[in-house]
Amino acid sequence: MSHPATLNQLIEQNSHLFWFVPEDKRTLLSQEVIFETIVNYGDMEALKDLFKILGVDNSSRIFNRINGLSERRKGNINEITRNFLEAFFNRHATPDS
Repeated sequence: MSHPATLNQLIEQNSHLFWFVPEDKRTLLSQEVIFETIVNYGDMEALKDLFKILGVDNSSRIFNRINGLSERRKGNINEITRNFLEAFFNRHATPDS
């Protein structure tokens, strides 16, 4: 999967968060993995940049896909962060996105 240049730039700017992926494979990461990594380990600027690149509605869809998975998989997003994102998307995302 190839990403828009801006998403690749975000990955590059936050390369320390993607230490577990070889540099030449980072463009192959799914949006879910990028979203989850930035949400869990990035700072607020990285999160704002992610929302600008993906859009709030698309980010909400990605979050809902991740959040709808098994309890083990859902546990990959910190509970406090998950509550923040639920409140944020309830307020700022288009319903049913």
